[in-house]
Amino acid sequence: MSNLAIQTQALTKNYGPVRALRGVDLEVRQGEIFGFLGPNGAGKTTTIRCLLDLIHPNGGTSRVLGLDPQKQSQQVRARSGYLPGELYLEDSLTVEATLRYLNSLRGGKADWGYIRKLAERLDLDLKIQNRNLSKGNKQKVGVVQALMHQPELLMLDEPTSGLDPLMAQEVLRMLEEAKSAGATVFFSSHIISEVEQVAERVGIIRQGVVVEVAETQALIERALRRARVRFKKPVQAEGLERIAGVKILSADGATVHLQIEGEMDALIKALAKFPVAEFETERPSLEEVFLAYYEK
Repeated sequence: MSNLAIQTQALTKNYGPVRALRGVDLEVRQGEIFGFLGPNGAGKTTTIRCLLDLIHPNGGTSRVLGLDPQKQSQQVRARSGYLPGELYLEDSLTVEATLRYLNSLRGGKADWGYIRKLAERLDLDLKIQNRNLSKGNKQKVGVVQALMHQPELLMLDEPTSGLDPLMAQEVLRMLEEAKSAGATVFFSSHIISEVEQVAERVGIIRQGVVVEVAETQALIERALRRARVRFKKPVQAEGLERIAGVKILSADGATVHLQIEGEMDALIKALAKFPVAEFETERPSLEEVFLAYYEK
């Protein structure tokens, strides 16, 4: 039996002349939290909708929980929890009525006590009408309905959108708890600090193509570094830029700030020729790695 919760090969989707997905290859392991990174328009939402058969791809193949979502969409959705990027709620219903209705569509699978617990954690008033909900509270309803039946797979499109920082952290804790209970969590985001916080692996999508998939920490460690070098006296450091992967960000007297891509060995050897007083390095954030991919 495959240990993959999601697998796509050469997945394509066109909206008329617009090529939203240009051949997405992706593998998400069972039981992991996988962050799907990309700016608006990169293809994140389209990928999720194709995986749930909410829209039909133009080409390629996909498997979700071992099932073909285009042929077994009901089975896929029954075992998944989905939070869309834009959640529609019937204005005339209360939050409680909405959740009870959605639970009835799932055959009453969710325990109402568990639903109340999720709502309490998010400070969500179940008695308020949907028309009176703020954007953040609508998002909380979306999070609860995705989690309430404790699905095997969570497919979440920007799960913390519109939430204040405290509530966003609570949602991230919920995702970690779902993972600990055995669920697979696949969530798209452009808030990179959140992905870095909880995702074990990350995929970066650019213009409808997945350009990188790696363990979050490994991606950070092998990418750009920054270095600050303070020499004992001012030196002519321009020659350092001739070293492969080295770029001078600034030079001020005896202090030089560098950006290094790849191995540090060549730079260290070059610096040995100078009177170095201090040498400090700094690993990049995931955001810097992400931006580097989009600058290329």
